[in-house]
Amino acid sequence: MMRLLRLWRLVGNDLRLLWFALRHPRRPFWLAPAATLLALYALDPVNFALPFAGAVDDVVLIPLLLHLLLRLLPADIRAGRS
Repeated sequence: MMRLLRLWRLVGNDLRLLWFALRHPRRPFWLAPAATLLALYALDPVNFALPFAGAVDDVVLIPLLLHLLLRLLPADIRAGRS
């Protein structure tokens, strides 16, 4: 249970960092399309057709992809500096 709580805390921090990076003036050109694709993947209709697969997908794969996406950002944006 504690691991799940830590994962969600990490996801919350990653979402805040993603929001900051999307508004940053020197964000990479690929960030907005990649974030859009990740959001569309999270809303995939397979989640409704196969609830168990959708739950595993939402709990494991999407946070990992989000974290990977943010690790590819430049260091100054990852640090939260303007």
